[in-house]
Amino acid sequence: MGEAVFVSICIPAYKRASYLRRLLDSIQIQTYGHFEVVISDDSPDNEVSELVTTHALAPLIRYFKNEKPKGTPENWNESMRRAAGEWIKLMHDDDWFAESDALEIFVRSVKDNPGSTFFFSAYRNIFIDKNTSRGISLSPVRRILLEKNIKTLVSQNVIGPPSVVFHKKNPECQYDPHLKWLVDIDFYIRCLQDQKPFWIARDLIRVGISDEQVTQLCFRNPVVEIPENLYLLNKIGKESLKNIFVFDAFWRFIRNLDIVSVEQIRSTGYTGDVPAIIQSMIRFQSRWPKRLLKNGWISKGLMGIHYLFQYHTLARG
Repeated sequence: MGEAVFVSICIPAYKRASYLRRLLDSIQIQTYGHFEVVISDDSPDNEVSELVTTHALAPLIRYFKNEKPKGTPENWNESMRRAAGEWIKLMHDDDWFAESDALEIFVRSVKDNPGSTFFFSAYRNIFIDKNTSRGISLSPVRRILLEKNIKTLVSQNVIGPPSVVFHKKNPECQYDPHLKWLVDIDFYIRCLQDQKPFWIARDLIRVGISDEQVTQLCFRNPVVEIPENLYLLNKIGKESLKNIFVFDAFWRFIRNLDIVSVEQIRSTGYTGDVPAIIQSMIRFQSRWPKRLLKNGWISKGLMGIHYLFQYHTLARG
């Protein structure tokens, strides 16, 4: 490569060489060429390394085999730490570029918006086990909320998975190894404290969804979700609950996991602070039949009432 590397495409790999091949094939046809591929491999065997040595992209790949598996998300961090490029394009091995000019569009967006250091695009979820797909885009309302308060991401991750993100390399901003379910939301909130994300409306990424993924295994698992939600709340600060969308996110968290006591929270292994406002939510929800709370409109109404009762307490911090 005659010119300095501008983009590092960072791939945390773990087995699944057939998926990785699809991703590498999509990288090979990119019209933008000033990139490197960094693969950090957690695999227990050599299937990934064998693919790397035989693939046409081999001259552009810097491959690293971890002596001990680092796991999710530390293997993501390892791939980024190894990057030589100024910009990071983290790609999970089961995701891929949708079009041959996808990377070029990300880079062009950087050139056209020199004040921005964080970009994300529309994308399409591919449900591998069901052979179906669904396009994901950013609504005007959610775009406004995101720009006004990045912490509203806890109510809905409208940025999406890491594979749709393109950001400037920042060694101080890494994925928190204490998290698996909320790891991307936490990362985005920390990276975007002092700036606004730039959305690219074009569908540039295909995101593979399967039952074997870590996020699918974490869904509605109280041992995972309860400690992570409270850990994240303590990171972003209980004052974040003054925003009604953040308040609603934790209301739904308590409702969906049927949390009825602090003792239930402790039984998951969580030893941190359980803010008084969360305890108040638990008590308030416990007064109502579960069948009512499961009704979306009724639940929203009760949440609104509780929010109004607690607003002055929240405003005082």
